[in-house]
Amino acid sequence: MRFLIDFFPIALFVLAYKLADIYTATGVLMVATLLQTGLIYAIDRRLQTLHKVTLVLVLVFGALTLFLQDERFIKWKPTVLYASMAIVLAAALWIWKKNFLQILLGTQLNLPTHIWARLTVAWVGYFLFMAGINAYVAAYYSTEDWVNFKLWGYVFPVIFIVGQGLYIARYLKDDDTVEEKKP
Repeated sequence: MRFLIDFFPIALFVLAYKLADIYTATGVLMVATLLQTGLIYAIDRRLQTLHKVTLVLVLVFGALTLFLQDERFIKWKPTVLYASMAIVLAAALWIWKKNFLQILLGTQLNLPTHIWARLTVAWVGYFLFMAGINAYVAAYYSTEDWVNFKLWGYVFPVIFIVGQGLYIARYLKDDDTVEEKKP
């Protein structure tokens, strides 16, 4: 269910682009992201920082795209988002000595500190990769190709998240198994 909630603004954006143009698609993306954010808030009763930042960037870059009639703004929004996330995670880990991933997810996942650090470095690398690949496609390919990349580019986060899950699986303790072994 969560994947569908995360995916529907991009799907609607691509559909609107295919049926109309980049400016219509940008407006659809703005509205869909507002709806997505409201839905997430209704379900979780809170928003994560990523949701807030994404909403602000979509609205700001979308408004610039529509007001200036310049598609470059919406095309570069993902690069700004991903690069910002990489900078924040890296600065928190290496400058402020805080691990934001562990702070955010530590109550849900019980992992050793060094694994949290490795995960954060992996996320920094992932965000830099995504920023770079979006920048490359936005700069060197047509808008049509970039829109298609937005749709099919969802394979990258799926691969990354599955890989991350496989990596951390060996560090997770199965509480049921531990309880069964007790006399």
